[in-house]
This record gives sequence, structure tokens and C-alpha cells, in this order.
Amino acid sequence: MITFTIALIALVLGYIFYGSFVERVVAYDYSKPTPAVAHPDGVDFLPLPTWKVYMIQFLNIAGLGPIFGAIMGAKFGTASYLWIVFGTIFAGAVHDFVAAMMSLAHDGESLPEIIGRYLGLTTKKVFGVFTVVLMILVGAVFVSGPAELLAGMTPDYLDAVVWIAVIFVYYVLATMLPIDKIIGRFYPLFAIALIFMAVGILWGLYYNHPALPEMCDGFGTKYETYPIFPMMFVSIACGAISGFHATQSPLMARCLTNARHGRRVFYGAMVTEGVVALIWAAAATAFFAENGVADAATGKAFTGAYVAKSLSVEWLGSVGSILAILGIVFAPITSGDTALRSARLIVADALHIEQKNISKRLLISLPLFVVTLLILLYSIHDKAGFDIIWRYFAWCNQALSVFTLWTITVYFARTARPYIITLIPALWMTSVCSTYLFVAPECLGALIPQSAYLAPTVGSLAACVALVLFAMWLRGYRSSSK
Repeated sequence: MITFTIALIALVLGYIFYGSFVERVVAYDYSKPTPAVAHPDGVDFLPLPTWKVYMIQFLNIAGLGPIFGAIMGAKFGTASYLWIVFGTIFAGAVHDFVAAMMSLAHDGESLPEIIGRYLGLTTKKVFGVFTVVLMILVGAVFVSGPAELLAGMTPDYLDAVVWIAVIFVYYVLATMLPIDKIIGRFYPLFAIALIFMAVGILWGLYYNHPALPEMCDGFGTKYETYPIFPMMFVSIACGAISGFHATQSPLMARCLTNARHGRRVFYGAMVTEGVVALIWAAAATAFFAENGVADAATGKAFTGAYVAKSLSVEWLGSVGSILAILGIVFAPITSGDTALRSARLIVADALHIEQKNISKRLLISLPLFVVTLLILLYSIHDKAGFDIIWRYFAWCNQALSVFTLWTITVYFARTARPYIITLIPALWMTSVCSTYLFVAPECLGALIPQSAYLAPTVGSLAACVALVLFAMWLRGYRSSSK
């Protein structure tokens, strides 16, 4: 428990000290009114209290990642603690916070618009499509887990298929209605359930005091056959860094009334998510130590939903476990609906279609709903196919974080800020995503004979190429600016 406790304290200190440092680096012009104040539209640009914006941002980014992702990442041992702590403080929270402040500075622009502003028009077009596809995948893959949990809590006739249909109907309403009607009204209650879940599991850790591995025991693990690099860094995404978050930051930047609260909302929400991920990584470590990673009778690997439900029931009792499981259910649902809302806004920004009129919102949303529904039907029909979709989503998610980090790095370089603070995470994630392509069986891993050095070498070369290209651009930019 010593390593876990130190990691927990480190996250809090990271928010206080490194978060303050990044805020000074951003040096935002606080005299400028926020988009919600300058031009509210009653639908998406809508002033909300800061505490609500924080709660909504926290739920938007939470999803399945800090729970199920952390549970699966726990198979890599205490290394998962390090990635959650360092990834959150130096990469994820900076990524989320600066993306939000850049959106504020540019009148609430969506992520592809910001990327295009700093990485060029071609990049904007490519990643506009890429981001919309990712948002649709988020809307689809964040249904299965909650539906499975809800089906286990209700009568047999309310199976997972029924709950998938109910959740999808909710998605439609949350995407179409003004942000204060459903999201602004119910998300604070959902956030309370999610926080109760995290606090309850944290209490269970200290009360039960399971024998958790310590840092001095080393980073090896008997639970995972895949190499720790890059698989752990893709498995634990939302609990450390996630490209999806950068699509949600502009969404809530459009509701912020005071830019001085940006660090509290965006950096703070990511650190809170890191705490949730750390708690679940530690709890899953205790579960795997006692039960292994697969059912002894059937040989099937335990799913994240099974581990989360089992721990909640064992540590929190019947009543407490219901509240905890509801918190787990709300997290991905509230990420799925805002993902589709973000997709609508990204398309609207790209096509310059105002969103006050509900018919114009429907014009954009209907194709998004149809594609999402088709993916959901496919996942119901073919469970193995759904697992593949999830892995592609995981890689796409981290690939988007790469381009967001490079965008922020270019922004810092252009404005004479210390770009090194995002250059290092950008290079690291470039290497992670490039290496993943050569390791994962759903990518090139099944086609190319593997060695212990091939994939990491390719990833390192990709990072080196990116660094050289950035250095060439920076040299040219400085020469042209003289």
C-alpha cells in the first residue's frame, strides 16, 4: 500500500504545483470574455456555473477508460501506477487543459479547427474526418459495458440488447437538446455517484488492506503476455492521456464563464480521473492476486465489468455496490452522448451550419445516429467483432492525442513559450502509437514476424523522424519571422 499511497499523493501535488506552472506558461488573456459570455446561443454556447462545468467535464472524459482500462492495465503490475501518475500530470492534464484554453482563445473552436489552425488545412481536413469517426466509435463502444452491468441488475427480460436500445435513445436526446436540459441538469448527480464509487473502493483498499505489490518488487507481471511497451500505454488511456478528451475540452469551454477557472475545471478533471484510474488499478491488482485473470472453471478471462462488479459487491455490500455500479454505468454513457454531441459540433463548424435551429441539428445528427446504430447492431451480432472495434478505437484515441500534443507544441513554439513541456509527451506518444501498429494482432502484428527489438525500433524511428520534422519547421518559422 505504500507505493499506492505515494502515487495518490503525487497526483494531488501534481495538480497543485505542475498545474500552476502550466497555467503560467499558457498566460491566457483573462480580460477577454469567454465564448459563453460573448455570444451565447442557448444550445451549445451556454453559460453554466463553474462547478457544473467541472462535473460535466469529469463525466465526459471518464468513460470506461479509468475503470475498465485501468483494470486491464493492472495486469502489468506496479508499472501501471507510474504511467497513471506521470501520464496524468505531465501529459493528459496538460493536453486537456491547454486544448480548452486554445479553444477559449479562438472563440470556442472545435479540435479539428484548432489542429488546422496550427498544423495546416490538409491536416485539418484529414483529422476532421478522423475525429468524427472516433466520436462515432466512442458512442458505439461505450454502450456495451453499461448495458452488461444494467442487465445483471435487472430482470432477465431486460437483457443487454434492451438496455442498449434504451441508452441509444438517451444518446439521441442528449445530442439534440440544449446542453442545460439533460447534460447540465443530470450530470452533477451522475458525477456524485461516480465519486461515491471511487471513494468507496478507496475505502475498501485501506480497510481490507490487501497485499499490493510495491515498487521495490519490480515491474514484472505474470498476468500479461503482451509487451508492456506499448500495450500498457494504450490499455490505460483515459486514466493517463486520451485524445478523446481534447474533443470534450472545447465542448465545455463553450460553457465556461470565467477563464481563470480553466485549470480547476480541465487540469483538475483529468487529475480526478487519474485518481479514479489509480484506485481501480490497485483494486484490480488485489483481485488478480486472489483470483487470477481467468475463471478457473471455464478458462475465460475476467472482463472489466466482472472485476468491477465483484469488487463493488465484496467491499461495499449490497446497497453500496448498487450506487457504485451505477457510478460505473453513468461514466461511459455520459462520455458516449457527449461524443456524438461533439461530432455534431465538429461537422457544424466544418460546414459553417448554425445550430440554433433544431432542424439543422437533426440534419447533421441523423447520419451520425445511423452509422452508430449500425456499429451497435454489428457488435450485438458478433462479440468478437466488437472486441476488434474496441481495439481500433483504443489506437485511434491515442493517435488523436499525438496530433493534439503536436498542435499544442507548435502553438507554444509560435508564441515563444517553453514548448518542451508538450514536445516530450508528443514524442513519447508518437513512439507508442507507431510501435502499437507493429505489435497488435489486429494491425501488422499478425503479419510481420516479431522480435523483441523490431517494433520498439520502428516506434523510436518514428519519434526521431517527427522530431527532425519539427526542428526543420521551427528553424524555418524562426527564419521567416525575423
